Amino acid sequence: MTGNGSDLLGFEQELWAAANKLRGSIDAAEYKHYVLPLIFLKYISDSFEARRAEIIEEGRNPDQRERYSMEGVFWVPKKALWSTITERARQPTIREELDAAMEAIENENPDLQGVLKKDFATSDLQGRVLGELIDEFNNRLPSFADEDSRSKDILGRVYEYFLGQFANAEKRGGGEFYTPRSVVRLIVEMLEPYEGTIYDGCCGSGGMFVQSDKFIRAHAHKGDGRTKGRKKLEFVVYGQEFNPTTLRLAKMNLVIRGIEANLGNGAEDTLYRDWHEEELFDFCMVNPPFNIKDWGHEHRPERWEHGVPPKNSANYAWIQHYLQHLKPAGFAGIVMSNGSLSTSTKEESAIRKSIVDADKLDCVLMLPDRLFKTTGISACIWFLTNTKTDSRYRDRRGETLFIDCRGMGKMIDRRQRELSDDDLAEVAKTYHNWRSKDNYEQYEDVRGFCKSATTEGEITEHEYIIVPGRYVGAPPLPDDAEPFEEKMARLTKELGEHFAESRRLEDDIRKNLGDLGFDF
Repeated sequence: MTGNGSDLLGFEQELWAAANKLRGSIDAAEYKHYVLPLIFLKYISDSFEARRAEIIEEGRNPDQRERYSMEGVFWVPKKALWSTITERARQPTIREELDAAMEAIENENPDLQGVLKKDFATSDLQGRVLGELIDEFNNRLPSFADEDSRSKDILGRVYEYFLGQFANAEKRGGGEFYTPRSVVRLIVEMLEPYEGTIYDGCCGSGGMFVQSDKFIRAHAHKGDGRTKGRKKLEFVVYGQEFNPTTLRLAKMNLVIRGIEANLGNGAEDTLYRDWHEEELFDFCMVNPPFNIKDWGHEHRPERWEHGVPPKNSANYAWIQHYLQHLKPAGFAGIVMSNGSLSTSTKEESAIRKSIVDADKLDCVLMLPDRLFKTTGISACIWFLTNTKTDSRYRDRRGETLFIDCRGMGKMIDRRQRELSDDDLAEVAKTYHNWRSKDNYEQYEDVRGFCKSATTEGEITEHEYIIVPGRYVGAPPLPDDAEPFEEKMARLTKELGEHFAESRRLEDDIRKNLGDLGFDF
């Protein structure tokens, strides 16, 4: 499996080949309804049987359920075990048996109530094809029975890979279904959600929450910085999702990682009915769908503090929504289309000016192209804060940091770019030094990369257009150490040679045309 936080698993082709057993039976957009529940079933089953073997080896009673729950392992009845399902895979009743297995698991584990798929029998997928898919996963997926393969990270990577593939198959715009791992990690690394409340009103499969959990665990293990001396780091997760299927996937993804989350009362449009309307949060981290039209702007227009967003784009509704959900010392990281930085529509430009004048814009980060498989729209990240006088950091009133990451990242395949660990570390360090009381002297403007600008100065001069490139400038040309006089002499000579060659080719063409009777 590929390391370093990459989106690559190392066995993608085999996974997708297995899922493609469904091709021709159902649309690619429907794969997730069958593939992800089966992966989930295999994971919890393998984990259960591995834990059961450990208990037996210890000479203890394997039927004491507490010995499973204390290790974060779900109880799986015999008829729902993966081994039982694979034995029955080619039976004509496999669809009904899968439904029964999922229901049995839910009945035994209250945390899974309403999460699992229980309608295989009424679906359009033939039992024969479903059985073939089960066999494929049994042969191709790694076993989760050993300590390494039981890693929740492996399962999460499988989930996220398929989610990305599904989003690509659906051709959905704006990255609204899947946010690349490196983009999520970038937001988490910059905001450092060591503890407190985290909110994502477009939570998708829960990627922001998962990466926050990993960040906290990694830094708690190191015992560095703000984690030093703390016995336990905790955060509370709040989310909401409009798509019912995606909401179930989020619940599965969080449950297997032991992350407790309040995801509201079901699937619902966040901008229309906010399940957490009265709540304020320490961190808001989100990749909302870009450029949504007819989003219900006429619904409760009084809620928009900085102005009512236009009907044909919900971008500034999302930005204000998360700003309004921040605690007094909270931070938000919001992925947006680049158009949000410079849109000149009357409503949006007025809202942007109001947010900047209110000193809520802490940092703007321009992302490289081709990070998102699901959209060709260029993206950026808005980092907002309710106060720039928080005693944890230096006083940044009237200042905004602009970072241009377009020169970063590497292509991991023909179509997709990915930010490396070094890229993430450089960007996060730049932001942290800039806002730090202790390390601010280590920050410096870097042409073509970062610039600390003032509202009264540069931002006003640029008429509140906040495209980072306008502030950081073009990156300097590489210095080849050749003296200017020598370089000019060399280039002038080369130019003369090119002119001479051009005249020679022109003479040849004239002669050839003349030979054919076409003088000019």
